[in-house]
Formats: sequence, structure tokens, C-alpha cells
Amino acid sequence: MIPYGRQDISQDDIDAVVDVLRSDFLTQGPKVPEFEQQVASYTGAAHAIAVNSATSALHIACMALDVGPGDMVWTSPNSFVASANCARYCGAEVDFVDIDPNNWNLCPQKLADKLAHAEKQNRLPKVVIPVHLCGQSCDMAAIHALAQEYGFTIIEDASHAIGGRYRDDPVGSCRYSDIVVFSFHPVKIITTAEGGMALTNNADLFERMARLRTHGITRDPAQMVNEPAGPWYYEQLELGYNYRMTDLQAALGTSQIQRLDEFVARRNELAKRYDQLLANLPIHCPTVIADAYSSWHLYPIRLQLDRIKRSHREVFEALREGGIGVNLHYMPVHLQPYYRALGFEPGLFPEAEAYGRDAISLPMFPKLTEESQDQVVRLLRECLA
Repeated sequence: MIPYGRQDISQDDIDAVVDVLRSDFLTQGPKVPEFEQQVASYTGAAHAIAVNSATSALHIACMALDVGPGDMVWTSPNSFVASANCARYCGAEVDFVDIDPNNWNLCPQKLADKLAHAEKQNRLPKVVIPVHLCGQSCDMAAIHALAQEYGFTIIEDASHAIGGRYRDDPVGSCRYSDIVVFSFHPVKIITTAEGGMALTNNADLFERMARLRTHGITRDPAQMVNEPAGPWYYEQLELGYNYRMTDLQAALGTSQIQRLDEFVARRNELAKRYDQLLANLPIHCPTVIADAYSSWHLYPIRLQLDRIKRSHREVFEALREGGIGVNLHYMPVHLQPYYRALGFEPGLFPEAEAYGRDAISLPMFPKLTEESQDQVVRLLRECLA
């Protein structure tokens, strides 16, 4: 089976983790801040907070922006459920903005239209969470301009996109947003086994998120309500969570990030080769906007179902049966039973729903060989013939 994604672990990665196992610190030691500094330096962001998952990072990002009951958060329906769930964790309402039919990211024009309508109803969002699907940045300049006009804050869900660029800035620079979130799940660009990170240029947001990942506790006298009673003293200032990353995970991350550019370059080579090999098939290949350099976490195709004799499911299952571990990224979030129970219905976001009916993610990872890629394309061609 050729999987849709796979981690790339080197001997240096293994040695880095073993070194921590032999050290004095397994959890909150020197490797976590080292990894945070590496990612901050790479992206140009002022601050980075490592956590145990991107979901946790999204949650504390919403909390740091004071999202709560009565607030509205908008995101893309073409994403993993965490992009919306993070707002629900805070008691906020969620709504969605449909995707661009060409690049499959949240559409700035549809966002502008929805904002104009929402303003008339006094229902503007407090936060918008654009999702950088597959590793390609959304058109953040356009979204940021709308934020300036309508007064919402922005969390970039860049779980797929570390190593990508937008308008010559690394994704994660926070030039067009308040907070950016990365994922280090094993099939992402680099991995810490599980893990995530929130980045920001705002010192107050950084301090708040750093506290929220550790039970809401501070040891900084400047943040305390009372005078410290001694060097052991700490205070819980708010209800936080145990969302911390371990030194074991961070050690893997500090090693993996050394090969980040190499990984992304290889993914771009594979994407370009897919483009060439698939050019004459009855499918739509992914496109990248002019301002973006994608990190190509995923390579989804969309079947032109009106031109083939098989259904979406039949093609998907034929590829799986042929040893190709394809997947679907993603089923529209608003059609999940949980969100249907909140009142969302089919037809509300037609572009995302159409994507969910015909998209298939093909294998994409740095160690995918050209021979394996040829095998994927050969079987796909047979399925579509």
C-alpha cells in the first residue's frame, strides 16, 4: 500500500530523541524553547508557543482573543473539524465561508459579500479563521483588508503550510493575522509525532497563550495578583489546560526543521510531476495562486464525474483495492452530524459540497519515489478509462 502521507524519520531525528531520553528532562526542559525559537526565526514571527496539537493551538488562540458565548467565528467548511471546533470549545457560534472554486481555499469575495450582509444584521464575526488547504496560503492580503474594514481578528489555520510562502513572506510571519497555527502531525510537513504551535507578533497574546497551555498558571511576578511568598510561589490566574509539548517531541522537531526546506522542495517537485502526468485525464488538478508558494502537504484531484463512467466512490475504492492509500480531505464540516444539529443544511456552501463529492487526495510525501508515483497515475488512468 502506498499511503497518502508518511513521516520521514532520519537517524539524526532518532539520535535527537535518544539524547533527550538520556538527559535530565523528558517534559519541560530546554528543547521546547529551542524548537519554539527555531520556528519563530524561520517564519519571522516574534513569538512561538509549542503545544501538544494544532487543535490545542487553535483553542488557546481563540481563548487569547477572548472568544466566548455570544461571539461568532467564521471559517472554511473545507477543513478538518478542528478549525470550527476550537470556537465551539469557547462557547461561540460558528459559521462558514464557501471556498474559491479554483484554488479550494476560503474565498475572499464570498467573505466580503457575507460580511456586507452580516453588517446589516449586526452579526459580524469576532474572528475569521482562514485555512491554508494543502499547504497553499489563502489570499491573506485581501482577507486582512476586510479585517481592517469590518473589525474582526484573524487566526490563520496553517496546519498544512509550514515551509510555504505568501508574497515573499514565510507562512507564519503573522504579517496579515493576529495568530498563526501549525501542525506537526506525522503526515504534515515536519513532525513532532503529535504537536502544534501558535505564533504571534503580539506580546500580550503570547503571554496569554503561554499561560493557557499550562493550566492558566504563571510564575512571573509581574503577572501575579499577590506578592510572591517565596521562590516556590505560582498563581493560577485563569482556567487553562495541560496542552504542553514534551522535550521528546520538541527534540524531534528541532531535528526535523533542519530538513524543512528540503521536504518542501521535494513536495513541489512531486506536485509538478503530478501536474504533467495527469494533464490529459478527466480531472481537475490543484492550482496555486500567483502570490503563494505551497508546501504541498496534500495533492488532491477532483474527478470530472460527467466525463467518466464511474462514481466518486467507485474510483476511490478501486484505487484503494489497487494498493493506493488515497483519502478525502475533506468532507464539508457543516454536513457533519454535530453541525447539522446546530442548523446547517446541504446547499448552504455549494462549492465546498461539490468538492466533497469529487475530490481524492493522492499520495504526497518526500520519500514517494517516481516509480510509485507512476504506479499511482497508471492505476488512476485505468480507473478513469
